[in-house]
Amino acid sequence: MAASATAASPLARPTVPLSITARRQPARVALLPRAPPAIQGLSLGRPARLSARGRLVRCLAALSPDMRATLDKVVGSSKVVLFMKGTKDFPQCGFSHTVVQILRSLDVPFETLDVLANEALRQGLKEYSSWPTFPQLYIDGEFFGGCDITVEAYKSGELQETLEKAMCS
Repeated sequence: MAASATAASPLARPTVPLSITARRQPARVALLPRAPPAIQGLSLGRPARLSARGRLVRCLAALSPDMRATLDKVVGSSKVVLFMKGTKDFPQCGFSHTVVQILRSLDVPFETLDVLANEALRQGLKEYSSWPTFPQLYIDGEFFGGCDITVEAYKSGELQETLEKAMCS
C-alpha cells in the first residue's frame, strides 16, 4: 500500500534534467544590464563601485596628506604593527584574535591600534593599504596582509622568515 502511494506521488515521477539554456530564467535577470567593458576586467585589489552613469568610482575618500603622514609615522614606529578591532588583550573580532595569537606564539614584540576607537583612522587605513578589512598587519613598515594571508604565511613558514628578517634589520 505504501508503494502505490509513493508511485502516485508527484515527486516519484521520473524527471528529465533540463539543460541550462532550456531552464526558465527569472524575468528580473533579463532586465539587468551587462557590465561595461571597463568593469569586466576589474581587479579585486581595490574596492570600487559602479555609479549610475556606468563610470568606475572609488568607494573610499581620498587619503589626506596629514592622515598619510600620520600613518607613515605609526607604521614606521615599530617593527610589527597590527591595526585591529580591539586590543591585543581584548580583541573584538575573531580575525583580530587569530592574528594576535599567531604573533604571540612567535614571541614577537608588536604594537596594536584599535580601529574601532577612531572612524577616521579606520577609513584612512583602508585607503592607505588598499585593503578593505581588518586586521591589517604591517611588518618593517610594509603592509603584510590581513588575517587569511597571515594564517597562510604562518602555516607555510613565510611569516616566520619575514619576521626574522625584520627583527634583524
